Amino acid sequence: MGHKIVEAIIEDGHLKHVEGKLPPGKIKVHLIYDLEEPSDGTEIMKILGETSGIYKDIDAEREARNLRQEWERNLDK
Repeated sequence: MGHKIVEAIIEDGHLKHVEGKLPPGKIKVHLIYDLEEPSDGTEIMKILGETSGIYKDIDAEREARNLRQEWERNLDK
């Protein structure tokens, strides 16, 4: 069995928005959601420590410029 991931918004137990189209009929889902808990800053520092250096050779300004050009390329269509 394959899996497909779509973003969705469920509010008060009711499906409010789905990114993309779902197949017709009944589907079985596994819900994985983010907990919106306030952070005391230590968790943020832990995440930064674990992920720092992953993209150390990336030129962030160049990458941002390239992304903007890609997005703006299709504006006239």
